[in-house]
Amino acid sequence: MTAEYSAHHLQVLEGLEAVRKRPGMYIGSTDSRGLMHCLWEIIDNSVDEALAGHGTRIDIVLHADGSVEVRDRARGIPVDIEPRTGLSGVEVVFTKLHAGGKFGGGSYAASGGLHGVGASVVNALSERLDVEVDRGGKTWAMSFHRGEPGIFSNGSPDSAFTPFEQRSELRVAGRAAKGVTGTRIRYWADPQIFTKDAAFNLQELEQRARQTAFLVPGLEIVIRDERPGTESGEPVETSYRFDGGISEFADFLAPDAGITDTWRLTGSGSFTETVPVLQPSGAMVPTEVERECHVDVAVRWGTGYETVSRSFVNIIATPKGGTHQQGFEQGLMKVLRDQVTQNARRLKVGNDKIEKDDILAGLTAVLTVRVPEPQFEGQTKEVLGTPAVRQIVSNVVIRELAARFSSSKRDDKAQTSLLLDKVVSEMKARISARTHKETQRRKNALESSSLPAKLADCRSNDVAESELFIVEGDSALGTAKLARNSEFQALLPIRGKILNVQKASISDMLSNAECAAIIQVIGAGSGRSFDLEAARYGKIILMSDADVDGAHIRTLLLTLFFRYMRPLIDEGRVYAAVPPLHRVVVMNPGTKPNDTIYTYSEAELHGLLTKLGKAGKRWQEPVQRYKGLGEMDADQLATTTMDRAGRTLRRVRMQDAEAAASVFELLMGNDVAPRKEFIIDSSDRLERERIDA
Repeated sequence: MTAEYSAHHLQVLEGLEAVRKRPGMYIGSTDSRGLMHCLWEIIDNSVDEALAGHGTRIDIVLHADGSVEVRDRARGIPVDIEPRTGLSGVEVVFTKLHAGGKFGGGSYAASGGLHGVGASVVNALSERLDVEVDRGGKTWAMSFHRGEPGIFSNGSPDSAFTPFEQRSELRVAGRAAKGVTGTRIRYWADPQIFTKDAAFNLQELEQRARQTAFLVPGLEIVIRDERPGTESGEPVETSYRFDGGISEFADFLAPDAGITDTWRLTGSGSFTETVPVLQPSGAMVPTEVERECHVDVAVRWGTGYETVSRSFVNIIATPKGGTHQQGFEQGLMKVLRDQVTQNARRLKVGNDKIEKDDILAGLTAVLTVRVPEPQFEGQTKEVLGTPAVRQIVSNVVIRELAARFSSSKRDDKAQTSLLLDKVVSEMKARISARTHKETQRRKNALESSSLPAKLADCRSNDVAESELFIVEGDSALGTAKLARNSEFQALLPIRGKILNVQKASISDMLSNAECAAIIQVIGAGSGRSFDLEAARYGKIILMSDADVDGAHIRTLLLTLFFRYMRPLIDEGRVYAAVPPLHRVVVMNPGTKPNDTIYTYSEAELHGLLTKLGKAGKRWQEPVQRYKGLGEMDADQLATTTMDRAGRTLRRVRMQDAEAAASVFELLMGNDVAPRKEFIIDSSDRLERERIDA
């Protein structure tokens, strides 16, 4: 470091150097999330082609060597020479930032790619990238090493690489059948950029493929996983295709029985905006252009109170909403407020006003808009910023939904009447809860003059520091009391398995002693009235036995938190303790004290014993296998599971809670047929030795 600071200290990063120097700016992170973002960039280019009407199938292959390949049968990347750079279209796309066919040149009416950096960023962050293009009766090919074009000696990313010196070459690799076009891209992520544990998440990939297949009716997306480690040892192939579009998507997402059918609200609108347009001379000239925005919405209301909403712009998900989401909610508010006012006498609403939460309760909605060159906030495209879209979406929703309410069809009349009844009942429940808060809580047994007697509370009032351990059984509670730090660790025992809230009503859940005690101790309410700020503990830690029953209890608890205290999971404040499975006492010679090593899985135990055997060390037999938390003494429980200095906690993410809820819906929900199919299909995979009986 030096105090001197002048112009020669400044660095100018050219081309793809900037991407390799600061990858997080382009892909968000260099872990698995960033690795998946790179894959989305390549897949979305193929999806944009399908969206434009070119190609009906995309293949994604996760190869055994760690590479990934995306194939389509679209128009193929241009192979002719781009006049300004003198390079082939393929090289421009993969080596030049902010270069592509999505800047308003007429190639795409609407697309997810906008910034022209997707393919070039993936290339810059790949140890090797191979691209093949079928076009004009030929197969054209080109390879890159960390963004630099050249030739590899063989098919491995570790093989000798010779960069082009004079000028690069897009070589002809073979002949393509007449009329056949398409692109194949295969790349190996660069280990110099991504973390060692970065890996492609098959479940996330399948979820995204399913979502895209819903959004582009008729498009088939096939995923093939050839990586080692699958249960059968054989490649796994999954295909997604849905011809019903977003109506089918809304039915798939809906968590409850419907009180309305899935309604489609479609329309379009135009607006003008001034944007810089690239002229043939190379100059950017501000030009007023007219845009067409197409709106397609699928909505349904169900019997529950959960809101499931997905919004998309040109099939790109916008999880944080934006102007289209604002317009959608604005339109819903306008129509339903008008309808409630018109039917005020029948609905007995008086002077009360419905609010947004009353309308969104039980709503499942899929909102899609298609607009040329939308304005997003950042490369990750999580928020739409185009201002004019708000009013267009609002107008479409108002027109289409009002037509549904004024329809003379018997089904429409019955469903709109049920919807108004639901919205008004939500409003009345909200007002009643606010007005009679103390009475309601007393009725629900969620609040009494004192906390439950079985709670062993902590002394600290600092919410950020405090921890609530939900412990399985009174036997474990006794040990945990001795093992905890009573300054900031509180304990709440539960008696075995709590109520399965997946198929219980709200009133059953509230009248259940264990569920009520958990809600009461956390102190933030439940359901729509849950107030995260009122929670009494910074961490909620589920501490159950390391056996099948313990996993069952943990899943039940996760389902309770997912359905009725979801903000705790959203904020990452719910954890699962990780108690050890085995205790290995390694005997040392002489007077040296023996060493104690804890392992957390059968595989880890066998690996440890093999390692000790090779080192010539002996251990006490038999190795202690913990069946439950109550088998540990206080020191062991503190050292392995509760003491912050040595414990391991698993943070429960939203995906974990959703998985727990879906598994419980399958295994313990009201619908019997899927459970029967699961038992029959899974019977071959059962190992008799794993039955804990």
